[in-house]
Amino acid sequence: MAREFTDELSEAVDAITRSQTRAVLLRAEGPDFSYGGDFLPWVGTDRHILRADFDRAMAVVNQFEQLPVPVLAAVQGLCFGGGFELALRADIIIASESARFGHPEQSLGIVTLLGGIYRVAERAGRARAFEWALTSEQVPATVMAEAGVVNRVVPDEVLQTEAEGFARRIAAGPTQAHSVHKALLRAWATGGIPAADQHMFDLSVPLFETEDVKEGLVSAAAALCEGRPRPALAFKGR
Repeated sequence: MAREFTDELSEAVDAITRSQTRAVLLRAEGPDFSYGGDFLPWVGTDRHILRADFDRAMAVVNQFEQLPVPVLAAVQGLCFGGGFELALRADIIIASESARFGHPEQSLGIVTLLGGIYRVAERAGRARAFEWALTSEQVPATVMAEAGVVNRVVPDEVLQTEAEGFARRIAAGPTQAHSVHKALLRAWATGGIPAADQHMFDLSVPLFETEDVKEGLVSAAAALCEGRPRPALAFKGR
């Protein structure tokens, strides 16, 4: 991850925002997901320039995190540093059995610059997040799944197929409702249950004006009155 990557990610986020995208799948080609940030340019660089670069990177990955659609990450091989912090911006992480996660920053005497330690803490708790940041150990995908950082672990050879299938299934669902759930979770993360409750109806009631909900309610009501199973809907995301 370098300046060029930040610029390209920003362009991708803008393109997604302007499109009718209903789900996003983040993945990497090759045997590894990411070795992390490119720290070579940091050597001898003025700290004010570094701060500007870090501010820019943080803003862009946060925009990626705040996309109003479900975001999945498919992770294989090594997933370190900034790459790990980017994967943590996804709503769902699917990892291969070979995947290893880690914060190598302590070996440089720095911290997780894109908010990795507290995003791990949000998923796995403070104790584990601090331990992994202190030690820079390579944590297997299965351990990350047990801790709640990773959603599921699959064999290496089916990672891309599983991730694509899951993303397509989500994209075919009631994606406006998915967006509201995502926004409610963000409110909960920043202000707890009271904050989420405060936002609940401002976010959810407008769903009743969407085509998906109107069709869904009518078809479900008809099925109930006729004593038949509720039909599966072809949601349109609008």
